[in-house]
Amino acid sequence: QVQLVESGGGLVQAGGSLRLSCAASGRTFSSYDMGWFRQAPGKEREFVAGIGRSGGITYAGDSVKGRFTISRNNAKNTVYLQMNSLKPEDTAVYYCGIYYSGSWYDERSVGSWGQGTQVTVSS
Repeated sequence: QVQLVESGGGLVQAGGSLRLSCAASGRTFSSYDMGWFRQAPGKEREFVAGIGRSGGITYAGDSVKGRFTISRNNAKNTVYLQMNSLKPEDTAVYYCGIYYSGSWYDERSVGSWGQGTQVTVSS
């Protein structure tokens, strides 16, 4: 089973940038569509961005379009989330996941999750 480890979270001021990484174990990383979701305190987990197996297809949630970019490096078994123009409302725990089936936007489509990394944006 593929294991996922997120990193790169932290505290940043509004308007700043962070890049999250999600490293996957195993040899089949390039076989999976990957995604980023986030969960703020008291809220449901929210779709952030998704990327197809080769990186040629990407999707982003409405709240992050134009600010966040998802990418992947299959040679390094890693998916990234570049976050620019961060806002306090982006504060959440960010999770990467492997899609098994279903809609890109639905967390139930994700079969494996990382442990999450905290992103805090101060105003």
